[in-house]
Amino acid sequence: MNADSSSPAKQPSPTAENGQPDIVLECQQVSHWFGDNKVLNNVNLRIARGQIVALVGPSGSGKSTLLRAILGTHPPKSGQVVMDGAPYRKPHRDRGIVYQRYSLFPFLTAEENVAFGPMLDQTSIPFRVFQFPKWRAQRADQLRQAGELLDQVGLGHAKRKYPSELSGGMCQRVAIAQALIMRPKLLLLDEPFGALDESTRESLQLMLLHLYQENIDARAKHQPEPHTILIVTHELNEALYVSDRILGLSQYHQGGSEGATIVYDKPAPIFQPHEERDHVRFNQQKEMLLKSVFSDEFIQHHSEFVSFWSEVASERQQLSH
Repeated sequence: MNADSSSPAKQPSPTAENGQPDIVLECQQVSHWFGDNKVLNNVNLRIARGQIVALVGPSGSGKSTLLRAILGTHPPKSGQVVMDGAPYRKPHRDRGIVYQRYSLFPFLTAEENVAFGPMLDQTSIPFRVFQFPKWRAQRADQLRQAGELLDQVGLGHAKRKYPSELSGGMCQRVAIAQALIMRPKLLLLDEPFGALDESTRESLQLMLLHLYQENIDARAKHQPEPHTILIVTHELNEALYVSDRILGLSQYHQGGSEGATIVYDKPAPIFQPHEERDHVRFNQQKEMLLKSVFSDEFIQHHSEFVSFWSEVASERQQLSH
């Protein structure tokens, strides 16, 4: 997956045909607690199709709790999480997740690991045993799709290698391809690059920019954007580089004793895949994130830096004139 100098920049949030945001996921007054420990308090959040959203916050702010509520493994104690207009309280293939520690089957090749999900989803053991010719044809198609995804994430040359023959970064790419092949409406990345060295981490960040590029290409053809991603990271430079929107979840706000909530929600800077990183371009935003999200000395109303949707609406209004 080589950088292309013609790759367009990140674009404003997509809209549905009626001009309104095409909302994939919504958290409505989500709260969670463990005994007397109040973790989340009235978290409200909307994510539109085609966005790559970074979630940051201090330790203890409930990032993992919110991620599990969105995944469906740990529903909120109050409030609800909604996907495409329907509330849910359990996991579903519409929501894929990649953790920091990838989980690959050591006895399967990269290609077979990626194709494992479709095998379980589309066939049963009796089908594979008693209708072997049909299964063989279906399996060939699944492996073809897996190979195409490995090409997409820059691992076409390693399709038939086993996890023990791959580096940590390569295994993480396989794990991302595993999630993408199920075509989730929302892909959750939980500190996916945290255990990798800096150069490997940067190559995977570039991969996310290329996934965003696929969204832009689809939008230009009036097709649904294939990738909607929520990435949890503790690295602010990474969050500002790979996303088009930054969320800050924090307990440092007025009423923080009742739990953390969204205290920061703004567009991220625009970068193209081929551009060199220019940290000067987002230093001011990084400083504001450190102050409004991470500082226990700066206590403000939780809505003071929550302006993403109003900024998007203003931008669209200016473009229409």
